[in-house]
Amino acid sequence: MIAWKANTIKPAPKKAALKRPNIIVILSDDMGYSDLGCYGGEAATPHLNMLAKEGLRYTQFYNVARCCPSRASLMTGLDPHQAGMGWMTTDDFKLPGYRGDLSHNAVTMAEVLHSAGYATYMTGKWHLNLDPKPTSGKENWPLQRGFDHYYGTILGAANYYDPGYLCRDNTLVNTTNDPEYHPQQYYFTNAISDNSVKFIKERDKDKPFFMYVAYTAAHWPMQAPPEEIAKYKGRFDKGYEALRKERLERMKKLGVVKPDVALSPFDGKPWADEKNKPAMLRRMETYAAMIDIMDQGIGRIIKQLKTDGMYDNTLIFFLQDNGACAEIIGNGPIRAEAADTANVRKLTPESLVYSNNPKTTRAGKLVMQGHDLMAGPADTYVSYMQEWANVSTTPLRKFKHYVHEGGISTPLIVHWPDGLKAKGEMRDQVGHEMDIMPTILDVTHTPYPKTYNGHDITPIEGISLVPSFTNQPLKREALCWDHEMNKAVRMGKWKLVSEATLMKGHTYRSSPWELYDITTDRSEMHDLAAQRPDLVKKMNDIWDAYAKRCNVLPSPWTKVE
Repeated sequence: MIAWKANTIKPAPKKAALKRPNIIVILSDDMGYSDLGCYGGEAATPHLNMLAKEGLRYTQFYNVARCCPSRASLMTGLDPHQAGMGWMTTDDFKLPGYRGDLSHNAVTMAEVLHSAGYATYMTGKWHLNLDPKPTSGKENWPLQRGFDHYYGTILGAANYYDPGYLCRDNTLVNTTNDPEYHPQQYYFTNAISDNSVKFIKERDKDKPFFMYVAYTAAHWPMQAPPEEIAKYKGRFDKGYEALRKERLERMKKLGVVKPDVALSPFDGKPWADEKNKPAMLRRMETYAAMIDIMDQGIGRIIKQLKTDGMYDNTLIFFLQDNGACAEIIGNGPIRAEAADTANVRKLTPESLVYSNNPKTTRAGKLVMQGHDLMAGPADTYVSYMQEWANVSTTPLRKFKHYVHEGGISTPLIVHWPDGLKAKGEMRDQVGHEMDIMPTILDVTHTPYPKTYNGHDITPIEGISLVPSFTNQPLKREALCWDHEMNKAVRMGKWKLVSEATLMKGHTYRSSPWELYDITTDRSEMHDLAAQRPDLVKKMNDIWDAYAKRCNVLPSPWTKVE
């Protein structure tokens, strides 16, 4: 653990600052543990594979199961409840852990590094303030939380051809009136990558830089250009169950999982029972294309770093915000998104979009949903459904929302030629996305503040990953989770986990604790809780202490039997 000493942040001397690494944190959205090529997936990810080959891959790294809580934890080094983001940005429950807005008792990476002499840039999905309205203030937008420049969407999801709440710095723009970006064909993932390259080119060259690249790929809707989708025609034709088995074998050969790991039971409708296979195949082909396009953009970022001679001294992290998304968007008969198609407002070149799912394209076509819809174009809006999400989480249990391994396990790639002696190695140390902040502060010799802008700052919760760079252990008693009263504790090899179901009226039902030895049962198939009641009690007590300390309780939900 880093010994933080300073009360306020003091910029490092200019000469020292020039020797500090540049930092790029890349976050993808709603992807499963095994989707990257270097973790076993089918999508082409040559640039991320190359970063893994030249750097480190972590096999037991965790997030916090949902988009905005995960981003709060990553950006602040805290548990999301400590940062006021214990649930979503849609509601302020007036409880310390559930404000839906990033706390000013938390400090962001950008705020700390900016104060320490770094230029700071962000592209992509923010999702760290209460869902905005046209009349809302901008108190918690990126520029007010430490970034010099920003391009992206404030919302938690986006139509890839016309994202809502699209911003440049503090100004709302759209895909046609942005004065600084005019691609021949707009696609949000490419826009994130291109503006990342733009910020690197135009950076303050007297300072090291920190950049946060927060892709929306591969969050729904499943949208991608047809030529990118076409690359994957036929790749998934074997169906869900066969592809899970193939993935698992690749994962074992890569060393991502142990040779004896079991495949969790398939969680969904069998492929043989799927009545419209072409439509479901198109969803997965589009999903793979979305990942592919993101990787292409990461390649352009890498190319710019090399062109500017900064590649070797840039520390790059890649990780994902939660497990694969099993949310059902676009089931049922084919239909228009708009309830009243006769009165849908057609978009003009000047129209701003305030929704993550506009009812028409900018060209005036109605946006459609439906199980048999062929995904991909701008006028479609569907997810890839639970069955494909189960493929993405191979071989793990559950998905986004849940704190079983499939909901919280993320790849982590760390790449830094000047700072890492090991190349292409695996790391099995147990880590958490809140550890990224203290790791960055460790390598940049930046103190963590006790106060910032007149606010007392909550002590950092994460620990530095730097010891793991040389394969040393990380010292921490336990990690704890809560999301929607889904609870978990990871202590050494043991994992205690309980699933909850939210109900109407802010109540929930909770399942009994399950206990797993993750070193021999990563797929969480052999519950040992009845055999080790002593361990269950000990770990339950750890969770109770965590819940009190980190503002998990009081929660918006009341337990019912």
